[in-house]
Amino acid sequence: MAATSSASVAAALASHPFTASASSSRVSASGHRAPRPFRAATIRCSSASPNLSQGAPAPAPPKPQIELEFVGPKPGADGSYPVDRAEAASGEKLLRDVMNENKIELYAAYGKVMNCGGGGSCGTCIVEILDGKEILNERTNTENRYLKKKPESWRLACQTIVGNKENSGKVVVQRLPQWKK
Repeated sequence: MAATSSASVAAALASHPFTASASSSRVSASGHRAPRPFRAATIRCSSASPNLSQGAPAPAPPKPQIELEFVGPKPGADGSYPVDRAEAASGEKLLRDVMNENKIELYAAYGKVMNCGGGGSCGTCIVEILDGKEILNERTNTENRYLKKKPESWRLACQTIVGNKENSGKVVVQRLPQWKK
C-alpha cells in the first residue's frame, strides 16, 4: 500500500503545473495554495581574506630568480673575457635552454653540427661552473658517464637544472672550457 500511495503522490506532483510568474503563492477560495514559482537562488562567495578587494586575485609570491653570467671562451683584444648575462626562474629551465633563449653561444664548431639537441647523448654542451655550483642540481648519471675523467666543475648544459624552485643566487658559467692536464 505504501508503494501505491507514493506512486499516486508522485503522479499528482508530476501533473501539478508549476507557474513561472513572479507573483507570490496565493490562497484560493477553496483554501488551497497555488504553487510557488521557481526562483533560482544567487550564490555569493566571500573572499578568504578580508583585506582583498572584490574580484582581485591574490598576488602570487615572486618566484626566486637565478642570475647567470656566461664568460666567453676566449679573451678579447684587451685581454678581458666577454661576459653575457641572463636570468631564469629557479628550478624551471635547463642551462642549455637559458643559453639558447638568450642567444648565448654554447657549442664549438663541431657541436653546432653534431649536437643531439639536448638529449644528453653527445657531450658537446660542456660548460664549467666557476661559481654557484650549489645552486644547480647534482650531476646526473648521463653527466657522470660523459664527464668521468673531467673536473667536478664541468657540467653538460642539457642536464643542468638552474636552481630548485626555492633558492636564488648567482651562477658563473665558463662557456667551452679548455681541458688542462
